[in-house]
Amino acid sequence: MRSWKRSSARQDGLDGNDAEETPRPLSASLKDNLDTIREVLGGSDDIVIRPIRLSGGVAAAIVFTEGLASEQFVAEFILDRAMSDDADQEHERTGRGAKEVVSELERHILAVGELEFVHVFKSLFHALLSGNTIVLLDGLDHAIAAGTKGWKDRGVSETNTESVIRGPREAFSETLRTNTALIRRRIKSPRLRLETRRIGRETETDVSIMFMQGIANDKIVEEVRKRLDNIDIDGILESGYIEELIQDETFTPFPTVYNTERPDVIAAELLEGKVAILVDGTPFVLIVPAVFVSFLHAAEDYYHRSDISTLIRLLRYVGIFIALYFPSLYVAITTFHQEMLPTQLLISLAAQREGIPFPAFIEALMMEVAFEILKEAGLRMPRTIGPAVSIVGTLVIGQAAVDAGIVSAAMVIVVSTTAISSFVFPAYSMANAIRMLRFPLMGLAASFGLFGIILGTFAIVLHLTSLRTFGVPYLTPFAPMKLEDQKDAIFRLPHWMMTKRPSLMTGSNGKRQQPAKAAKPKPGK
Repeated sequence: MRSWKRSSARQDGLDGNDAEETPRPLSASLKDNLDTIREVLGGSDDIVIRPIRLSGGVAAAIVFTEGLASEQFVAEFILDRAMSDDADQEHERTGRGAKEVVSELERHILAVGELEFVHVFKSLFHALLSGNTIVLLDGLDHAIAAGTKGWKDRGVSETNTESVIRGPREAFSETLRTNTALIRRRIKSPRLRLETRRIGRETETDVSIMFMQGIANDKIVEEVRKRLDNIDIDGILESGYIEELIQDETFTPFPTVYNTERPDVIAAELLEGKVAILVDGTPFVLIVPAVFVSFLHAAEDYYHRSDISTLIRLLRYVGIFIALYFPSLYVAITTFHQEMLPTQLLISLAAQREGIPFPAFIEALMMEVAFEILKEAGLRMPRTIGPAVSIVGTLVIGQAAVDAGIVSAAMVIVVSTTAISSFVFPAYSMANAIRMLRFPLMGLAASFGLFGIILGTFAIVLHLTSLRTFGVPYLTPFAPMKLEDQKDAIFRLPHWMMTKRPSLMTGSNGKRQQPAKAAKPKPGK
């Protein structure tokens, strides 16, 4: 049974930007409470109001949101039990009023794991629109919110953005409690803390922070709480909102908040003393503080042997250098510093550029822009044809441009190598930063040659040293230099040598494991 009542009357400060300062309490009259619910919600079609009469003649009503609450759960565990013969016999034995009926409902009838008493309409509407079922009784000035959430959600699956060869295949989903459970399953410590707050005047999105008590730095945890509590916005729809609102430096291409879909990455970062921020409705979890080297480390680095991980990291750093500097170095050398090239290579490049109507800078700029457009098109197109469009489009356009005499073959090689190198970044946000910086460096190279590249590099380094992420220097452990933390920066030493956690991010418990001598593997006898 549905019940509607549309009204354009004032909604007692319960909607829009006129939210009341003092929450409006529920009335003891069932009719008044139902009228208020209908009035405030404006007769929404998905709000189901089911008036019932409990055993013993007590008038009541069940209110839930269709699609958010499990209707089967509501029918079996609330309606059936509330109106059963057992409830009638219990009422006849007690012969009491509404308050006693509520007590019996709570103890014997409502077989729901999560029950909450709500006394104000603001809490009632939040519970109702979160998928809970509201039980209202005549003569009672509060309601029962029963946990009956049952919307359709995406199950735990493999991530598409952070694939690994070796390691867990699980990824976060859009459900907050599923995500917290994935972390709890990996860290079974009672020191793992979880705090949840609602952010967004209209969306009232659940935002949780998780940290290890005693391992995380108390000042960082308090700073995270403060920044989240200072957010005043109408809605939070994705963790990107939170990321932009809490980061230290707004005008920087470099990310200062790490995001990931992998529960194992979050668990590892929590054990390092960092703080995780989970937002309901998104699989991307935030980690703070996030220093520069964090974006160059992959989860798989810790699942291989240290020598293999170190080699992969070195290759990754080489790829980063190529992605950032290769086009600008080509432009600078071919434009200003031809004497640096071997004679045979110089002659070959000169022969390729014969008949090219554009300078090297314009060549590089056109090819880079064309590749970025193809890359974006490949991401936005349907998954079945997106990769084919990006790969085939790059090959066809590159070859056609060379045949038409618009660009040289060497420029196609430079841009292709740069594009491939840009995919070595474990974190997509850092790859975007390098993509943005590549174009200014090309402009400096075209204007001042290698001196322009050096000038741009100095500017980048100075900017990096000025950045902070929740009070932690962005270039830690290089600036300031922390020798102990160098064991897991560019190189990754064996686990038995990394006995301490990062010094600037941990609290009182900075020891990761037992001393190295005792932990070092010993040869068998």
